[in-house]
Formats: sequence, C-alpha cells, structure tokens
Amino acid sequence: MGPSGSAPESTARVGALGAASRESTPVQPGVVPPAKVVPPAKIEVEGMDFYYGTNQVLEQIDLQIQQNQVTALIGPSGCGKSTFLRSLNRMNDIIPGARVEGSVRIDGRDIYAPSVDVVDLRRRVGMVFQKSNPFPKSVFENVAYGLRVNGMARSREELRARVESSLNAAALWDEVRDRLHSSALSLSGGQQQRLCIARALAVEPEILLMDEPASALDPIATQRIEELIYQLKSRYTIVIVTHNMQQAARVSDVTAFFWLGKLIEYDRTDKIFTAPVEKLTEDYVTGRFG
Repeated sequence: MGPSGSAPESTARVGALGAASRESTPVQPGVVPPAKVVPPAKIEVEGMDFYYGTNQVLEQIDLQIQQNQVTALIGPSGCGKSTFLRSLNRMNDIIPGARVEGSVRIDGRDIYAPSVDVVDLRRRVGMVFQKSNPFPKSVFENVAYGLRVNGMARSREELRARVESSLNAAALWDEVRDRLHSSALSLSGGQQQRLCIARALAVEPEILLMDEPASALDPIATQRIEELIYQLKSRYTIVIVTHNMQQAARVSDVTAFFWLGKLIEYDRTDKIFTAPVEKLTEDYVTGRFG
C-alpha cells in the first residue's frame, strides 16, 4: 500500500467480485452470507526503520507481500532496496551497527524476535546474489552442500535424487547431467547463477530473495533467468531487486518503488507502469531520473 493509502487494484477487484456474487445469490432473511476470505500476507512489514549506526537508510516501511507472487523492488541506486531485501532474512545482521525497528513478520511471526533461529530462517528464506557465487566444488557438491549441513538426506540415493530435483527446478539438469563432478567454476555465467538458484532451492525454502540476479548476464542468459522466475512462483514467494524496468514489468506481479529510503508506491505492476498514483513514481518509470 503506497502513501496514497489505496489498496492494490487486485484486492479491490476481489472485494468487488465478492460483492457481485453476494448480490446475485438469493439470501434467506436472517442469514448472513459468508464473507470472502482473503489469505493473510506471507510477509508483513510494519513501521520498519533501518539504521547503519546512526545513519537511517529505511524509514517507516509498510508492505505486505502475498504468497506465490513475484514482488519487484525498484528505485535508483542507494535508495534502500537491497538493504530492505536483506532485512527479510536478516542478512544485515552480519554488518556491525545494523539495527531494525518496527516489525517484519513471516507467516505472522516476527523474524527479529529473540527466540528466532536465524539459521533456520535463512533456510526458509533463501537468497540469490547479484554476482553468482558457486563454491569451488563440483556441480553436485554445490547443490548437496546445504542438504548435508541440514541433514536433509538420509541416504546417498536420496541425496542424489534431491540434487537432481533441485537442478531440474532451476532448469539446469539437462545441461549439467553429464558434468555433475566437474568444477562449478567451469560453467558459464548464466549456468553458475542457475546453479546458485538450485543450491538455494535444495533446502526447500518458502521464500526466494533475488538481488539483481541477471544484472551481470548476457541477454540470452537473462531471458533464461526470467523464464525460471516465472516458473518458480507457483511454488515460492519471490522478491527481486532490479534496476531494469523492462525486467520488472516482465517478471513481477506487484512492484514497490523506493526513493531515498522511503516506500513511495506499491501496487500491481501493470498499474505502477501505466497509471501510477505518485508523480515521483511516474517520473522514475518513464526515465525522467534514476
């Protein structure tokens, strides 16, 4: 929900459809028709401020991210997109002086509560970085690493099956099935990035965070990553940071525009790019600045 206070159009449409349905169905006197059930958000951020020491980089962020949607975070460099993304699995914890105020909840649970197991959180909320970072191991061992560490395979056969399944999910199996024991560093840039996605998927996350996953790739590899994102959203909730407006328009269901540490507008992607509420959003998506 942006500063205008308006809910995304899709939410309004659900309400309208529900109202139309109730009007068209005869209701017995004294009988209250069932209300339309709207599922709770997968990720809920309320009143979030973020600081590096005394420097505030995010201010009063309110955002709800629905399950099985792709949410794109856009905005000029230095506006807080990546900091916000990393706050969703507490990757910023490793930076001295970093702190969060407000609440970040996943499935209703505050992920910054003292009782939260950060290792388990990062298993549930996987991350793919801007630059592919495969381990200097074989293709197989890259994917198997998280499975071994988390004790998620009870036998060698199960481990192999999970590795194959993860590589299939990342649309990479057919390209590496005969190279499983070759160094991951021998793969092309696009293949390495999909290997990193397979590695993240292997430990069965619920949410996948992607920080400009295609910015260093050629157009063909970028297209493969975008196609993969579209396929994965049926199983995962995906949040992606991108500077590429066309990419945001192609892959995301909803888009959040950040500027100088503030969330300026959040709505359905087609609305953000064709009829934004805020003038600042319009100026950015049409290339007047940024």
